[in-house]
Amino acid sequence: MDSYMIGYDLNRPHQDYPDLWNAIKAYGTWWHNLDSTWIIISNKTAVEICDDLRRHVDPNDELLVARVTRNAAWVGFNDKASSWLKEHLANT
Repeated sequence: MDSYMIGYDLNRPHQDYPDLWNAIKAYGTWWHNLDSTWIIISNKTAVEICDDLRRHVDPNDELLVARVTRNAAWVGFNDKASSWLKEHLANT
């Protein structure tokens, strides 16, 4: 299983974020502690995830799905958020 970062900007006022959020949460293992940034764990490719999520954004929105490595660093998150990152992204 790989880790993927999802970032987006929904550009239409009053965009339906919950629809996109539920689609992201459906991947099962997810982290969301930054406004428009999520990290998920999935067996799918970045292209497959992007194709799945694009149904939940408008054509003028921006969506990025990128595989991330287990070489990560962070600062400023609470213990729960930091523990998730350590488990899924820290160098092992």
